[in-house]
Amino acid sequence: MLSTYEEGWLNFLPSRLRGIISGQGESRGNWREIHLRPGQPVLILGAGGETYLGQGSLPVTGAELQATLELMARHSVYALEEEMRRGFITLPGGHRLGFTGRAVLEHGRIRLIREISSLNLRLAHAVPGAGRSVIGNLIRKGRVLSTLILSPPGCGKTTMLRDLVRLFSEGLPSHGLSGQQVSLVDERSEVAGTYLGLPQLDVGPRTDILDGAPKAEGMLLMLRAMAPDILATDEIGRGEDAEAIAEAAKAGVAVLATAHAGGHREALQRPTLAAILKNNCFERLVVLDRSDGPGTVRAIYESKRDVRLEVGECCESWALCPPWSARAASAI
Repeated sequence: MLSTYEEGWLNFLPSRLRGIISGQGESRGNWREIHLRPGQPVLILGAGGETYLGQGSLPVTGAELQATLELMARHSVYALEEEMRRGFITLPGGHRLGFTGRAVLEHGRIRLIREISSLNLRLAHAVPGAGRSVIGNLIRKGRVLSTLILSPPGCGKTTMLRDLVRLFSEGLPSHGLSGQQVSLVDERSEVAGTYLGLPQLDVGPRTDILDGAPKAEGMLLMLRAMAPDILATDEIGRGEDAEAIAEAAKAGVAVLATAHAGGHREALQRPTLAAILKNNCFERLVVLDRSDGPGTVRAIYESKRDVRLEVGECCESWALCPPWSARAASAI
C-alpha cells in the first residue's frame, strides 16, 4: 500500500512508468529527483548519485510526458496557467514537477509552456534535525532572531526552513525557548506539503499554515489574524515581499525565510534582497551549499556586522565587530 506521501506523486504517473518506478521498492526513500526525457530511460538523482531505470524497456515517450503532466495537473492544465507560466506545478506532499517545452509568449512574457519536452519531479523530504546545527546562533535570550536562509537551488534551504519551523514550534528548553506560535505562509505547498487541508510534513504543534496564498498578502493576513511569534515563508524576492517583511519587523515578529543566492554578496546584488538586508530586517543569514552534500552550512552571518559565526559560538561575543567584515568561510 502506498503512503500518503507517495500518493502525492506516484499515482499520477502513467501506468508503465509507475510500474518501472514501483519496482524499485524502498530505494525510493533516497531519491531526490526523477527526470523524464523523450527517447531516454527514467533518470533518478539520489543520495548515491544518478541511476537509469528501465534501460531494457522502451524509453520514455512524448505521449507519456504529456500524460504525466495532465495526470499531475489533475486533467486541468488550463486551470493551472499561473503555475505553468512559472514552469512548475506543486503536487500534494510538497513535491514539485518542473517542465520545459515550447514557450507561448504574451506581450513578450511567458504565458504558457506547451509541447512538453522534459519533466523533472523534485521530491520533497522532511529531514528531522536539519536545523539543529544552526539553532544555537538563531536564539538570543529566549527570542528567535529573524533569519534568512540563502543558497543556490537544490541545496536544502526549504528542508532547513521546514525543520526550523518544527523546532521553534515545539520549543527548545535546552536553549531557553518555549514553544512558539508560528504562522507559515506556504505559497507553493512545499514547506508543509498540505493536502486536503492537512500537512503531510511535520511543521510542529503550534504552527498555523496558510496554503497557496501569495507570500506578501499572506504574511500581512497572518500578522493581522494569528498574532504569531514567528512568521515563516519560502523563496522571497519581490518588492511586495520586502514590504510585508518590514511590517513584521515593525510588529516585533521574527521572520524565517529563504531566498535564492550563493551568499550575502550575491544577495546584495539583487535589488529586493539588498533593500531587505540593508534595512536590517534580518538579524542572521545562514548560507548553505552542497560541498558536503545538500544542506551543508557554509557560513552564518550577523546581518548588522557581517561576521561569520561558527556553529556553536555565542552570538553575543560578536557584538562589537565592524559591519560586514567577512572572515573566510569554510564548510561546517
